Amino acid sequence: MNPAGVDAPVKILLVDDQPGRLLTYRAILEPLGEELVEADSGDEALRLLMQDDFALILLDVNMPGMDGFETASMIHQHPRFEKTPIIFVTAVNVTDMDRLRGYKLGAVDYVMVPVIPEILRSKVVVLAELHRKRTELQAANAQLEAANRALQAEQARELEVLNESLRRANAALGAQNVELHGEVLERTRVEQLLREVDRRKDEFLATLAHELRNPLAPLQNALSIRRLAMAGADSEDPLQGLMERQVAQLVRLIDDLLDIARISQAKLMLRRHPTVLQDIVQSAVETARPTVEAGEHELVVEVPESPVHLVADEARLSQVLSNLLNNAAKYSEPGGHIHLLARVAEERVELEVRDAGIGLTPEETERIFEMFSQVNTAVDRTHGGLGIGLTLVRRLVEMHGGEVSVQSDGPGQGSTFKVSFPHVCEPTGPESTEPAGAVERSASGGKRVVVADDNRDAADTLAMMIEMLGHDVHRHYTPHTVIADVREFRPDIVFLDVGMPGMSGYELARTLRAQPECRNMAIVAVTGWGQPDDRRLTREAGFDEHLVKPPALDAIARLCSGPDRARHDEEPTDA
Repeated sequence: MNPAGVDAPVKILLVDDQPGRLLTYRAILEPLGEELVEADSGDEALRLLMQDDFALILLDVNMPGMDGFETASMIHQHPRFEKTPIIFVTAVNVTDMDRLRGYKLGAVDYVMVPVIPEILRSKVVVLAELHRKRTELQAANAQLEAANRALQAEQARELEVLNESLRRANAALGAQNVELHGEVLERTRVEQLLREVDRRKDEFLATLAHELRNPLAPLQNALSIRRLAMAGADSEDPLQGLMERQVAQLVRLIDDLLDIARISQAKLMLRRHPTVLQDIVQSAVETARPTVEAGEHELVVEVPESPVHLVADEARLSQVLSNLLNNAAKYSEPGGHIHLLARVAEERVELEVRDAGIGLTPEETERIFEMFSQVNTAVDRTHGGLGIGLTLVRRLVEMHGGEVSVQSDGPGQGSTFKVSFPHVCEPTGPESTEPAGAVERSASGGKRVVVADDNRDAADTLAMMIEMLGHDVHRHYTPHTVIADVREFRPDIVFLDVGMPGMSGYELARTLRAQPECRNMAIVAVTGWGQPDDRRLTREAGFDEHLVKPPALDAIARLCSGPDRARHDEEPTDA
């Protein structure tokens, strides 16, 4: 189909075997401005139709050879022309059957000869305009189809781009999921490793505390023996109290190794008893004095003139002050000035340690009390430290119902640590036992005691201390000789080390408990292991008491001077 504008002439095929009629048709239709094409036979008409498209056909019915009906039939059999309108022209009257036949063959109208020009032109105008509309509609449909195809192609391209983007995103997400899964597995592995490391750390701290307590036991025992030996002296040796306090402080520091493992679970326990603020300060100063003197610092201590009585854990508060004093000494240049102030104000005890040392940045003041936090300075690297001292300070002060803070004007401007807690004068819980100095020798009628420890120094000093308390003691350095001696000696109390080689204290205690003659005998564990699980194990093995090395003199005296196990447990004696 040739392209044409909306008002372009359409082609009209005029088919008639008479030239005069063809001339008439032309004369009538030329004013319409359409393109007229003539054919003098049906064959000629078919040939022209194969070459071009026509808006309508004006076809004579009575032609020689192939008449109008046959020509119309041939035209409409072709799919291309089946809808081309045909106007039949006839000079004779046609019957209704002829009209019906013509309509079946595709005729749209009939024109009688002589032709009336206005009628023919009006019919041709309508059909020509209809052809133009149909052509215009086809062109619009073609444009719409082309636009639709273009739109579909564009949408297909956009969809492909989107799909490709989604594929890349899915691939990236899949890679991230794989990476995340790997990170989760790695984090799980690290968490398990951390738990294992934490478990091993607790085991290491417990073992370390045990190993450190073993050599401390003979030292503590020796000091207890020395105190017993001086019981009748007119004046007390000042070095005795100093050594006892320092050994006790060392024991508490060993306990702190275990406390660090439990500090986040708030399992630190205070031992409150009536004490005096001045004694706490004096103990802290004595503990920190070596560090202060090593730095050649000037230490100024201000305390109230009158004794300040309070109920608190003396050793822990002394540890708080000694830690603060040690920090002040460590982080000050040699020859520095340290000021310790203790006072009571508005029913609160206030402690203040001020130095002129390296000072702190604002960031360091915020994290200085965190676990393992250390000041990143050359001085810090010189003196070292675990970074747990100030964490313990804060925790211990908080356990006394107080708070601790630090102030510093910046690097090189020194620091001031302030501690404040309620001034409690009345006991709020069970008090501790009397100090070691209050222990007296046993009256006549001492008890029979067996001491067994593979550490000879620990066994000998514990045995000597018990002997000086007025009791009869047998000592053993191996567990295998204990059973026979117990059967013959029939002791009232047996002190057993738990970790003896060959036979543990647990096994030995169970063996002794199985002997009928040991029914009323008290068995005491003396060990460097002091965790709750350790105490549970000794209780299950049949021990009556659990003493952590080094054992205190007052605890030994209490056990040796107390009632025998039969009366203590309210069991009848043998007949």
